[in-house]
Amino acid sequence: MRLRTALCSTVSTLSALALLSACSSGSTSASAGDAPLVGVDYPRSDTDFWNSYIKYTPEYGKKLGLSLKTTNSQNDVAKLTANAQTFISQGVKGIAMAPQDTAAIAPTLAQLESKKIPVVTVDTRPDTGNVYMVVRADNRAYGEKACQYLGTKLDGKGKVVMLEGGLDSINGRDRTEAFNDCMKKNYPGIKVFGEATNWDGAVAAQKLQTDLTAHPDIKGVYMEASFALSGTLQVLKQKGLLVDPKDKKHVFVVSNDGIPEELKSIAAGKIDATVSQPADLYAKYALFYLKAAIDGKTFKPGKTDHDSTIIKVRDGVLEDQLSAPLVTSDGATYGGVPSVKSDDKSLWGNNLG
Repeated sequence: MRLRTALCSTVSTLSALALLSACSSGSTSASAGDAPLVGVDYPRSDTDFWNSYIKYTPEYGKKLGLSLKTTNSQNDVAKLTANAQTFISQGVKGIAMAPQDTAAIAPTLAQLESKKIPVVTVDTRPDTGNVYMVVRADNRAYGEKACQYLGTKLDGKGKVVMLEGGLDSINGRDRTEAFNDCMKKNYPGIKVFGEATNWDGAVAAQKLQTDLTAHPDIKGVYMEASFALSGTLQVLKQKGLLVDPKDKKHVFVVSNDGIPEELKSIAAGKIDATVSQPADLYAKYALFYLKAAIDGKTFKPGKTDHDSTIIKVRDGVLEDQLSAPLVTSDGATYGGVPSVKSDDKSLWGNNLG
């Protein structure tokens, strides 16, 4: 535990979970009577990534001495709006949410701001409106890391399929644009087939199958999240392409999320890389910043002590960009991007109970 100093009155960008806990109560728990009540809306529960986030949230809520009310908007902004109204009626002091439609959430954010209820968005950044903090990783870096890996493996030539997420989401747009920009700049000899999937695994599998039928010489796949993992593996198996990475028929696959199944698939040679999106840290720092907001703390852009950087997105919006490493079987550097091995114990996907 860090020493209690003058930092307890104003938390800077060098804040840490332990410091905030020490400043607020001197312990990591609180009785039900004095624990601030906050609302957490889970965006969905149909992916391993978000189910992991759901698992971590109450654990960190308890550590921070927060009382939680939770809802699940099931990838529906209308349900998220209704859930926010429920939270207001329950008297929450702050709300963490992960709006999947980052434009349509604006009226709800405006209402919450008018009621002085601080909001932390997780994984996504609203297109407009103010929030206390955005907790996400640099999603453009996701696309760039995937590009550098595939560009290196394909020696700068060939064809790849990009299974895009939802382009109504800042995450889908960031990953797609960054991947395309990186390929055009660094690997102009690689042709990219971009396929919109709206984060739907069945759609992704169908479009990948169509592309592989029309272009059997495709040698790479970029899945913008693990929603496409099962379908991609099934399609490659059906096509006789789910083979060892040393086999000339191998199709190099890069994903985003870092769920346990991806890490196992990398170790088994079924896929080749992923970017570990920190489900544990999303839960931890979403609640960390809600607690800070309730306590009247403020933050500024700059480096943090948890291997991230807070940036100013626009007036009224700061974003803590958490670390999200490239994960491979060998832990090598690709296109200047370092990676960690898939069995590295620092990865949250290797530490789920």
